[in-house]
Amino acid sequence: MIKHLWSKDIEEDLILLIKDWLKQTGRTQSELCQSLNLPSARMPILIESLKKDYNSGGIPKIANRLCEVEELWRKGGSGKMKKSFDINSSGQLDLLDEICEDLSKINFDK
Repeated sequence: MIKHLWSKDIEEDLILLIKDWLKQTGRTQSELCQSLNLPSARMPILIESLKKDYNSGGIPKIANRLCEVEELWRKGGSGKMKKSFDINSSGQLDLLDEICEDLSKINFDK
């Protein structure tokens, strides 16, 4: 598998995905950043955190983190995430399917 480097296109697509996901779940960027234990709710801080995940594990690692947040929210939590969750709920799989579908539309060979 070829590892693609972070690009402005990936960043822009990820921002759109996150904004749409937050809108669909009725959550805010601030809630997402709090759940990810980030020091700020600003988009550049969020993207920098996800970029680190991307560089260490690609899109699957980003998807896993977002699935962990969704699981936390599904269980009624709004606070900080625990260190790890099992990925086994249909809600998480639906999110992962949506992320994969969105990513399949990206041309990484630009």
